[in-house]
Amino acid sequence: MTAIPESAAFKTDETYTPEGEYQFRNSPEGVRRLPFPFPDDDYMYSMNLEPHVPAGDGALRAAFDVDEHYVSECGHRDQMLREMPGVHYLALPHMLEAQWDLLELIFESYARDFPEHFTLTKNGNEWRWQNRLLGIDDSFTFGDPATLPMDPMEYATRQAQGEFVVLEEKDNTLVIGAGMTTQRADYSLQFNLGMSFFEFHGPVPKLHEMGILDRALKFLLRMKPGHPVRRVNWSLTVHPRLETSVETLPEWAPDRVKVNRDNAGDMVYLRIELQPLHRLPRSNAIVFPVRTYLVSLAELVQYAPDWAKRIHRALASLDSELVDYKGFHRYHDAAVEWLSRHDDGAPLATGYPWAPEGIQPGGR
Repeated sequence: MTAIPESAAFKTDETYTPEGEYQFRNSPEGVRRLPFPFPDDDYMYSMNLEPHVPAGDGALRAAFDVDEHYVSECGHRDQMLREMPGVHYLALPHMLEAQWDLLELIFESYARDFPEHFTLTKNGNEWRWQNRLLGIDDSFTFGDPATLPMDPMEYATRQAQGEFVVLEEKDNTLVIGAGMTTQRADYSLQFNLGMSFFEFHGPVPKLHEMGILDRALKFLLRMKPGHPVRRVNWSLTVHPRLETSVETLPEWAPDRVKVNRDNAGDMVYLRIELQPLHRLPRSNAIVFPVRTYLVSLAELVQYAPDWAKRIHRALASLDSELVDYKGFHRYHDAAVEWLSRHDDGAPLATGYPWAPEGIQPGGR
């Protein structure tokens, strides 16, 4: 791999760490293309799965979205892997076939959906991969790990936005077999590797009582290659910090008590997770990507005022158990208070923004 080049369209000077003073911002267009996750004024957990097909011209246009933060996020991933080796990327030895499946899925998707930036050329098993955004031009033999500088999954996901967890099907459940998780929120890949579907969802409140986990597992086990599905999830975080893992909790957790009703607009970020699940064709594994988007409450008010009103109402009525589980109980009230100043109470459309008649950002 070669150095990251300067690019006018893609931001190269962003940082996601306190050492870099969190130099991160969204353009107005970057905010208005987000997969905003609140279709209604009230929020409660649900499967909210739908076919992962192209929708609109924003984040759901492609199988794996690429946006203005691509170059800086790939740089951040490289930084995290260098600073904490063996923590953010792990793969069990028998997952090699699934790794090649994932490499193929990412590279084919990028080359198809963003041909101006990526090219994949195949001659049998001899492949050439060109990534013009990162200055990469490599040839390798598909299926032969000796022809790559690292594991196939690490090689591919170092060049992709979001985190990736690969689940193997075993004994009628799904088990975590590999992960590239430099953007994970509040969990440890080292601890969760090898856990079953019910085990790694154990801390989530209400899922068992509502029967969501049983239905979700049955659905996922019936997934077929070529028919991906997606859902959106969300949380709040302080500062535009992508990596908030258990291992680094002492570094970021103290920031939560610094939020107050006056600085919440700039300090609190909505963390949107777009999760498109794919069944992989050879290994029969399922890849669970989590594409993370960060947007401050102030950016929402400025560039997407109707979405800011919606999130105010959803947070104000949020179940206290979910507030605790999502980890923002210390500054929940401050965020609601700050957002209330920007909500006139006018009725809002219902539905996701990519659905017909769904809520749009507003402000135009």
